[in-house]
Amino acid sequence: MEIRDFQELMDRTYRQRDTERGVASTIAWLAEEVGELAKATRKGTFAEQSHEAGDVMAWLASLANQLGLDLEDAASRYGLHRCDTARRPLDFEFATPRSWRGGWPPEFRLTASTS
Repeated sequence: MEIRDFQELMDRTYRQRDTERGVASTIAWLAEEVGELAKATRKGTFAEQSHEAGDVMAWLASLANQLGLDLEDAASRYGLHRCDTARRPLDFEFATPRSWRGGWPPEFRLTASTS
């Protein structure tokens, strides 16, 4: 799913509730979900981490919709496969250890291209 598609889905599904709740309450919910993601990152399972990451994304999309922001545009400032600080394309070198069972993230190294 593309970022814009996800944001539009959240808008169609929750626009009325989001409007009634307001920005301040949405920020509070987003902050709570970020805290739950932090806890899951430290002590949770992969499933719990994935669940909480999804909740953070949903609340961020709700906040962006209330503020009239396009998350895809906001994310584009980082550039697709670009290292803005080095202004060079990025190369991803995936190192898949035998113990990896398909969860995210796989172990990888990120290096700036020399070309």
